[in-house]
Amino acid sequence: MWTPGLLVLYGSQTGTAQDTAQRILRQAQRRRLQVRLFPLDGYNVADLISETLVVFVCSTCGQGEAPDNMKNFWRFLFKKSLPVGSLSRLDCGVLGLGDSSYPKFNFVAKKLQKRLAQLGARVLLPVGLVDDQHDLGPDAVVDPWLASFWEEVLLLYPSVADLAPLREDEPLPPTYVFHFLDDVKEEAEPRLRSPEQTQAFAARLVSNRRVSHVSHFQEVRLIEFDITGSNFLFGAGDVVSMRPCNAPEDVRQFCQLLRLDPDAGFTLSATGSAAVPAGLPQPCTVRHLVESYLDIGAVPRRSFFELLSTFSTNELEREKLLEFSSAAGQAELHSYCNQLRRTALEVLADFPNTTAELKVDYLLDLLPEIQPRSFSIASSLQVHPNRLQILVAVVRYKTKLIKPRRGLCSSWLSSLDPDQGAVRVPLWVKRGSLKFPEEQDTPVVMVGPGTGVAPFRAALQERSAEGKSANVLFFGCRSRSKDFYFRSEWEELTEAGHLTLFTAFSRDQEEKVYVQHRVTENAKLLWDLLVNQRGCFYIAGNAKQMPASVSDALKGAFQQEGGVSSEEAEQMLVAMERAGRLQSETWS
Repeated sequence: MWTPGLLVLYGSQTGTAQDTAQRILRQAQRRRLQVRLFPLDGYNVADLISETLVVFVCSTCGQGEAPDNMKNFWRFLFKKSLPVGSLSRLDCGVLGLGDSSYPKFNFVAKKLQKRLAQLGARVLLPVGLVDDQHDLGPDAVVDPWLASFWEEVLLLYPSVADLAPLREDEPLPPTYVFHFLDDVKEEAEPRLRSPEQTQAFAARLVSNRRVSHVSHFQEVRLIEFDITGSNFLFGAGDVVSMRPCNAPEDVRQFCQLLRLDPDAGFTLSATGSAAVPAGLPQPCTVRHLVESYLDIGAVPRRSFFELLSTFSTNELEREKLLEFSSAAGQAELHSYCNQLRRTALEVLADFPNTTAELKVDYLLDLLPEIQPRSFSIASSLQVHPNRLQILVAVVRYKTKLIKPRRGLCSSWLSSLDPDQGAVRVPLWVKRGSLKFPEEQDTPVVMVGPGTGVAPFRAALQERSAEGKSANVLFFGCRSRSKDFYFRSEWEELTEAGHLTLFTAFSRDQEEKVYVQHRVTENAKLLWDLLVNQRGCFYIAGNAKQMPASVSDALKGAFQQEGGVSSEEAEQMLVAMERAGRLQSETWS
């Protein structure tokens, strides 16, 4: 009896969708199915017409955008020239990963499912809408969705049910095999290059300066790179990406725990259809692998504990690992790992007997790849040729664990010292989501509290250089004396007639004042700029409460000055957003 092969395709920005796709791969392998796994842009989308069974796993980025590794697929799938019944052979399911604190929650997955159905595919079950805000994390939706998916597959293909699955405690073969070498000279460049490596430029670090007061709890740094010779072209609203490195002390501890020689060299070979990771040189040293590739500082996902449990022969450790990997143990796992932000390295130290038994071939299955981090560019190429600046808040906070939690990229960046030789950081630039008007007289209103002001600094430098003076900035921070970033620049622009500035210092008086309060106070001005003069309104910053509060304040301003109802004010904002006159760039 015929048994279908399964194709798993994923679009992932931070690695969560990739991890979920790999989980589906393992489930299929345990059911003894032939299974292939690809990022969406790593798969020839024209072959989709001949596929039988496909699961799509995709996240939604920012304001309803597709992840970087599925953009080409996304463009192809929405070509109007595709015939209506072109995917009529395809049975599929779509699992979306999103965050309900964003207005366009799981937009990509919903749109993908609709488009697949339009092209004739049979969608086996409703789209799975995973919510990062759920108390039990993504698995609260992933678990029941996958159970339903396999039920549908078994009904459609009875031959799958006839195959006896592998036991859960039986390790699957590793994706890669390590071949250790007697002598190694690591290549400077990977033989296979990923798209980001093709675009990356090793920029020299020029300066790394703290711009928040030394007594302020939050360390914020303005970091400048020399990009001479890069041929980078970017405008206001664009972003720069880079891949951080693990701290030397963490690399040392990891190698000690796993009894690995950091100077040992190896090559990798794939056991199945997977390609050797494009980001790794061949040959490579263990030190380079751990420092630049394995995300040992990330909070591990459930899949980490599932795999680790298969190696454990210590009864107590194995029992705990199995609990953390079970559906029933997710609340326990959440309080042990997610709540405290415990890292993979710390978990390995907590289970020393199991870690000692871990086979090196499974390292790339156990630990995800370090994901690139992106920052809004805080300078204008027009005003500062051959320079690129970013504004970075160094992430550092306490939990119940003794060691403070540290953000990988921000801590790594803050540790770089331009005075310690020629420090170079490979970076690449991408189009951002914010677009500014080209018309000379179109007013621009920007709301950017804290480090959210970074893209607006680039915009103000650019616009003032072009003689565009209809600029309004609402800036908020805790204190005028401690974290009022770029104060002198704003004052100069104001004196030159290029900027109208409104500030909100939340802790400088008894009652807390935020940017949304300043928006409410300036309702008349905003009505004139946005409605009478058809200006543009921008919001950038933390996604928690600020964007919604600012939007509510703007709606209130329209009601007050325009005499419109709440519903009409809401519709005005929707119309502005559709016309590109209301834009936001937020992060959680």
